[in-house]
Amino acid sequence: MKNGKYVILYVEDDQDLLDAMKMVLEHHGYLMIGTRTAEEGLKAYKASKPDLIIVDLMMEEIDAGTNLVKEMKALGNKAPVYMLSSVGDNLSTITNYAELGLSGVFQKPLDNNKLIAILKSKLK
Repeated sequence: MKNGKYVILYVEDDQDLLDAMKMVLEHHGYLMIGTRTAEEGLKAYKASKPDLIIVDLMMEEIDAGTNLVKEMKALGNKAPVYMLSSVGDNLSTITNYAELGLSGVFQKPLDNNKLIAILKSKLK
């Protein structure tokens, strides 16, 4: 938490999606840190210790999102982590949710109402 606001780290290679998410989160009183690569995301994670993390599954490399989540877990991450995917139900064939310690998976395009409801329930 920073300045009384929960900090959300969003790692996404699409700048338009980063911009849209920032507008939604800030409108609802959250502080968003956005990065466009897994490497930047890891640096931001270490610097900010976010309250919740959303990671795009497929970024600059096919497994960049899962590798980032594994690295944060190895560093002792306790914040809820959500994977953002456009592959939907096929994600379970690509990666093991339990192994990664994910709190859940969001389907692209993201439903803003569902996102905010989950944030409110996870960040109390």
